[in-house]
Amino acid sequence: MSTTGYAYAFLSTLTIGFLSSALVLPAIAQVTSDGTTNTIVNPNGNNYTIINGIEKGNNLFHSFSNFSVPTGGSASFDLINTPNITTIFSRVTGGNISNIDGLIQILNSNNPVSLFLMNPAGIVFGQNASLNIGGSFVGTTANSIKFADGTEFSTNNPGAPPLLTISVPIGLQMGTNPGAIQVQGAGHTGQFSDSLQVSGLNLGTTGLQVQPGNTLALVGGNIALDGGLLSAPGGRIELGSVTSGTVALNSNPQRFALSYANASGFGNIDLTQRALASTQDLTKSSGGSIQLQGKQVSLRDGSLVLIQNRSNQAAGDITVNATESLQIIGKSPNFTASSALVNETVARGAGGNIVISAPQFLIDQGGFVLSRTYSSAPAGNIVVNASQMVVNGFAANDSDGFRSGSLLLASSNGSGKGGNVDITTHNLSILSGSRVSASPISSGVGGDVTVTADSIQIDGGTRTTNTSLSTTASGTANAGDLTLNTRTLSVQSGGVVSVSSFRSGNSGSLTVNASESIEVNGTRQTLIGASVLAFFNPNTLANAGRITLNTPVLTVRKAGIVLIDNRGLGNAGSLTVNAERLQLDAGGSILASTRSGNGGNINLQLQKLLILRHGSNITTTAGGNGNAGNILINSPIILGLENSDIIANAFQGKGGNINITTQGLFGLKYRDRLTSENDITASSQFGLNGNVQITSPDVDPNSGLVELPANVTDPSQQIATGCASNQGSQFVATGRGGIPPNPLQQVGSDVYDGLRLRTWDDVRDISAYRKTGDVTAQIPPSSEVLVQATSWRRNADGKVELIADKSATQVQQPLTCAAVTKI
Repeated sequence: MSTTGYAYAFLSTLTIGFLSSALVLPAIAQVTSDGTTNTIVNPNGNNYTIINGIEKGNNLFHSFSNFSVPTGGSASFDLINTPNITTIFSRVTGGNISNIDGLIQILNSNNPVSLFLMNPAGIVFGQNASLNIGGSFVGTTANSIKFADGTEFSTNNPGAPPLLTISVPIGLQMGTNPGAIQVQGAGHTGQFSDSLQVSGLNLGTTGLQVQPGNTLALVGGNIALDGGLLSAPGGRIELGSVTSGTVALNSNPQRFALSYANASGFGNIDLTQRALASTQDLTKSSGGSIQLQGKQVSLRDGSLVLIQNRSNQAAGDITVNATESLQIIGKSPNFTASSALVNETVARGAGGNIVISAPQFLIDQGGFVLSRTYSSAPAGNIVVNASQMVVNGFAANDSDGFRSGSLLLASSNGSGKGGNVDITTHNLSILSGSRVSASPISSGVGGDVTVTADSIQIDGGTRTTNTSLSTTASGTANAGDLTLNTRTLSVQSGGVVSVSSFRSGNSGSLTVNASESIEVNGTRQTLIGASVLAFFNPNTLANAGRITLNTPVLTVRKAGIVLIDNRGLGNAGSLTVNAERLQLDAGGSILASTRSGNGGNINLQLQKLLILRHGSNITTTAGGNGNAGNILINSPIILGLENSDIIANAFQGKGGNINITTQGLFGLKYRDRLTSENDITASSQFGLNGNVQITSPDVDPNSGLVELPANVTDPSQQIATGCASNQGSQFVATGRGGIPPNPLQQVGSDVYDGLRLRTWDDVRDISAYRKTGDVTAQIPPSSEVLVQATSWRRNADGKVELIADKSATQVQQPLTCAAVTKI
């Protein structure tokens, strides 16, 4: 049978089991003792009163053959005979699922009492199920409860007299096939968005709820909340899907916390149809904590896991550990709530963290992960450890395009500091209108975002809304920093990696360390940027941050942009690229601009090559009275083709300076204004032009930009041959070989092989110093010219001699000063 077939068979069996239980509910809707623990059950219609049991210290033990509560009925643990106990342990041994659609309560106790309900066959809590107990509640399909003294309260052999103890429980022993736990309900009515706190929850009127500060735990095989509501105000919620092994119990007088280090197998946890697990505490006593542990954990249809801290104490964490996958998918049918993990504070107590560990982590179709503060207290952090993390897509048919996208966000909506986002994964993909961000929305400082991944992909696909990995300041406070440590970063088709500000806060800094490559490639706005966008405050003095890109290869193409930008009155930041190669193609740009402040500086430190092609550019611009930023480029080879430019221009302020150091500049040429060619220009329309300096080692820096004269002075007319009175003197010219780059320029080095060789240059016009009359030349006798041998002979000594006729040709001798006579 295929995996799909097994899954279908399992779901079918589970569904049939639940349906069968529901169909026969009137027949088995009863609470009956199995006679092993002196448990007495007194029925009264659909209401059952439970007394006696076996008391051991503060523990009370009950054992049932069946335990089901019909709709409108109740099961009451009456402690009139045992008023001082603090914990009730109850087991169900008959092999039937417990169907509970009524009230479970504890009566006549002198203490808050916790209740364990253990049924290995399974437990179903119906839509009308509720709890009225003073302590914690643990519903489990384990087959035994283990105690610190080594004893167990087990369902395996109910006929044997149980060994009972006064000791504290330390664990739940899961059997080989623990039953499922299901919680049914109509779903929560809460409303929230990416910026609005959760409100309107229908807690206290329906669902399973414990008293403030206590634990509500469900530990079994597969766990399903189908519209079910779980509430532990200021306490702890535990959902543990465990198929084998032991779950450890750590207890204090009020609550239990579970750990799963000794669990060897896990099942699935599914929250659907606006299911809710919440520690929201209207009494303002505490914030609470929530833990989910399973193989595949899924939140769908607007289901919500919520900590909302209304107290003066720090809230606990939302912790999700999934051995295979965590999926947070979709919104409620009316789009007023997303499937979400939310940890927020609205009081003086700090917010808790959201900690996620899963090999596969997916947020899709408008799902949210939110850590927020609405007060002066700091928000918690979001920490993700996953092999594959995908934030994807949007909620279909949601009219709010911004709200519809999937989102992971740490924000400050008050004056407290926003939380950090720390993601460690093999591959991170942010796709189709989704966002990962840290954002101060009000006066609180924003948190930082740090991603460590082998590969990072941000791809907008066909969506026109923002697809981004960012820190963003929407209020008066500064945005945090964004740091990416990766092998490859790919920003495609409307994707954005940015640190930005929309109002009056400064943007943060962006650092990318990519060990292999960075690519920015998009037909619409696709960018890596640091910006002050000033949408809500055009006159803001906020400053844009800096960008540092460290990578062997940076490629920007198809209108992609690497950008530092300020559209307010403040300054643009700075951009530094440390790379081996930088390639701009098809309109790709590196841009630093400001509306009226000082333009940002661009610093490109390249070890091998810079290429600009097909209308690409490196530009700093300043509007208004602002001065354009400077461009500093250091690259062995620079190539510009097809109307590509290097520009540092201003409007009324000063044009920026361009300083280029290279061994080879090809295609690009200095011009005082832009043309349809490949230009290097630093101009101002109404202010001072900037300076352009191009330096090549040991080469005239102006040779590539200044047209040389067509007629060169003949050096033979500037040099006199040595005179006869100085015979025996000599003139030696040494150099490094080749020709000098300029006839008037001295060779750059006078050291050769460790010796200093100085040369003498006399470029004076000797006619200004030698006032002589006309001269005549005396032609000395010509020397003989060597003639090729025509034969050979052996002389008397036996040596071979070559023989040639004497030359009959006389050669004209060169003129010398020896022949000069005055007339």
